[in-house]
Amino acid sequence: MAKSIPFGVRATADQVLAGIDLTGKRFAVTGCNSGLGFETMSALAANGAQVIGLARSLERAEPACRKAGPLCNPVACDLADLDSVAAAADTLRSLQDPLDAIVANAGIAYLPTLQTRYGVEMQFLVNHVGHFALLSGLLDLVRSGTGRIVIVSGNAGIEHAPPDGIMFNNLDGGRFYKPATFYGQSKLANALFAKELSRRVGSRGIAVNSVHPGATHSTGLYENLSLMPKLALSAAGRLFMRPAQRGAATQTLLAANPAVAGISGEYWSNCRIAAGSHLLQDAELAARLWRVSEQVIAQHASLPAWLRQAA
Repeated sequence: MAKSIPFGVRATADQVLAGIDLTGKRFAVTGCNSGLGFETMSALAANGAQVIGLARSLERAEPACRKAGPLCNPVACDLADLDSVAAAADTLRSLQDPLDAIVANAGIAYLPTLQTRYGVEMQFLVNHVGHFALLSGLLDLVRSGTGRIVIVSGNAGIEHAPPDGIMFNNLDGGRFYKPATFYGQSKLANALFAKELSRRVGSRGIAVNSVHPGATHSTGLYENLSLMPKLALSAAGRLFMRPAQRGAATQTLLAANPAVAGISGEYWSNCRIAAGSHLLQDAELAARLWRVSEQVIAQHASLPAWLRQAA
C-alpha cells in the first residue's frame, strides 16, 4: 500500500493533504509553537480540521494557534512536568470529544549538562516519558477503527543511541552523561514506544507509527546548543537541511492522509516506510521500555490514578 503514495523527499505538509477535506475531524499536536509541530498544525487546520495545539506554556501555544487560524486551540503541556501533562490530558478528556489522531512531535536535544527529574535524564523525560504519559491519558479518546498516533523519532538521534539501545542501568545519567548519547536514547525510545503501542492497540484498529522527519532547520530543537555549534548548524541548514514545511510532511501524511490508513507499527522517512534501527525489531526491548516507563510514572504519587497506571 505504501508504494502507491505519490510523495517523497520534497513533499510538504500542505502537499500531502492537498484536496483532503478534514472538516469535523479533531487532532492534537505537541510542540505546536514552532517548526514541525506548527507546520503540521497549520496544514491540518488549513484543510478544515480542528486542532488542539499543545506547547510548554500557554504563552508559547496561544500565538502559534492564532497564527494557524481559528480552528486551533491552545493547551499548556510541559512534558518535563508530569503534573502539567496530567492537567493537559484532563483538559482534553473534559471535552469528551474523540480524537482522530495525535501527533507526538515535541522534543529537546543535546542538553549540554546533565539535568534529571523523576529519577531520569531530562531528554529521556521530555522526549519519551512525557509523551508516554500524555498518550496513556488520551488513548481512550482516540477513535477505534480509524484513529492514528504518530510519534516523531529520528535517524540523527538513533545513530547516537547506545549499542544496547536503552541504558536501563543509567537512565539518570549517574554513571556517565553525553548529550548526544542520551538524545539518541530518547529518540530510539520514541520508535520503540510506537512499536509496542501499535501492538497493544491493534485490536482497536488504531494505527501507530514513528517518523524520521529528516534534518530540518527553523525548529527550536537545537536551542540548547552552545553558540559555535549553533552557528555552524545554522550555516549548514541553509545549504543542506530541509525547511520545516518539508520536514513535517511525513508526520502530516500519517496523521490524516487516507492513503496510509491501516498501516501500523512502521518507521517512516520521506513519506515511505523505512528500515530504521535493527533494535526496532527487538520486541523484548520495547516491552521492557514500556514497563520501566510505567514505573517512572507510577512513582509520581500526585498523578491521577488513571495516569499512574499508564495504558
